[in-house]
Amino acid sequence: MGTRKSYSEEIKWKAIELKKQGYTNKEIMEQLGIKNKAQIKTWMKWHREGETYRFSRPVGKQSTLQKASEEGITEIEKLQIENRKLKMQLDILKKYQEIERCLLKK
Repeated sequence: MGTRKSYSEEIKWKAIELKKQGYTNKEIMEQLGIKNKAQIKTWMKWHREGETYRFSRPVGKQSTLQKASEEGITEIEKLQIENRKLKMQLDILKKYQEIERCLLKK
């Protein structure tokens, strides 16, 4: 698998600007040194959907609570998200213990 490449927020905005000016993805890729045209499509989608806050996010999977704080939800909503996450973890632990008990009986 290839190495990950991250692009600055400035490059992302420049790609959006060039795309709006009518440049092709190939031209934008050559001009800005972008490796994959899918990346430009993703940035355009984020721009269309008003998710440009994602341009400044670090590369990789973001936690639900981190996403929540960036999207400006309330403290109560953050706690509700955390509560759901903890309940899911508890359910998984209970299922694991149940499976373990069944295996020990045999």
